[in-house]
Amino acid sequence: MSKGVTPQSENFSAWYNDVVKKADLAEHGPVKGTMVIKPYGFALWDNIKDALDGMIKESGHVNAYFPIFIPKSFLAQEAEHVEGFAKECAVVTHTRLKSVDGNIIVDPESKLEEEVIVRPTSETLIWAMYKKWIQSY
Repeated sequence: MSKGVTPQSENFSAWYNDVVKKADLAEHGPVKGTMVIKPYGFALWDNIKDALDGMIKESGHVNAYFPIFIPKSFLAQEAEHVEGFAKECAVVTHTRLKSVDGNIIVDPESKLEEEVIVRPTSETLIWAMYKKWIQSY
């Protein structure tokens, strides 16, 4: 057992965080809730992703990618499900910045009609898209 690493059997979450920190795989980013994945951490992720991608394709399935932003109304439909992590969600209210007297400010003319959320989970977006894609008679 490595010094300073919580045993996995005692506390999986603490063990995972200890391993990531001790192996120098990632560190906290400059924005709350973000991580910078370092080269060895990214190499591990590439290996995991490649293995998972192979399993997905072998099973006859295909990949899809969904945007990081979702309309606030999508989360409102899942209010009960979202309640546990709503306070952790980042909210985007404007689309651009502008320079005024040498300072960067949020352009008040760029306010969004509907706020968008940096998606904490994909379910609400996936189901909205599937509703458009899947037709049944």
